[in-house]
Amino acid sequence: MPVFRPQNTIEYLVVGLGNPGPTYEGTRHNVGYQVVAELARRHGFPRATRGFDGRVAEGLLRGRSVLLLQPTTFMNDSGRSVAAALRATRLPLDRLLVVHDHIDLPFGRLRLMDGGGSGGHNGLKSITGLVGPGYARLRVGVDRPSSTDPDVVADYVLSRFAESRAEVEALVAASADAVELWLDDGLEVAANRVNGV
Repeated sequence: MPVFRPQNTIEYLVVGLGNPGPTYEGTRHNVGYQVVAELARRHGFPRATRGFDGRVAEGLLRGRSVLLLQPTTFMNDSGRSVAAALRATRLPLDRLLVVHDHIDLPFGRLRLMDGGGSGGHNGLKSITGLVGPGYARLRVGVDRPSSTDPDVVADYVLSRFAESRAEVEALVAASADAVELWLDDGLEVAANRVNGV
């Protein structure tokens, strides 16, 4: 896999969180990866290359130069990848959107927001610890198990969706739509539309 070198001035950074490797493909915790992959497919981005401790692709998305990033550091160290990409692109935090799974939202619900806590999400904890809290997040509802036991919750997010393939594809598509709205209309307007559904 070639090493990434940006061809243009990057205007926005969209990060999809997940864990690398076939073991984690299709799991709830990797829905951020799936959303970024869907955006790359829709908008004809080139094949991802290595960069910033992740897989990256640069392209035009809604007329803007966007870097799509899937950190491959494993979830708990995602901040290292995101911080490296921000340093290289010199982007302010308000040009960063992180897409991630969220167990405190029912399956299919989305929340687009600016800043906020980690909600117990280790990927967000890592990112906030290294770059600060002032970035946008797209929380993708994956529902939660009936137990609050940490081991049960961990097993749940690392398991594959129980919902049908069509339902998961619809969730990923709606999440990609939300990212496009963020780019088109800005956070406040996009959040009013996304969060009201």
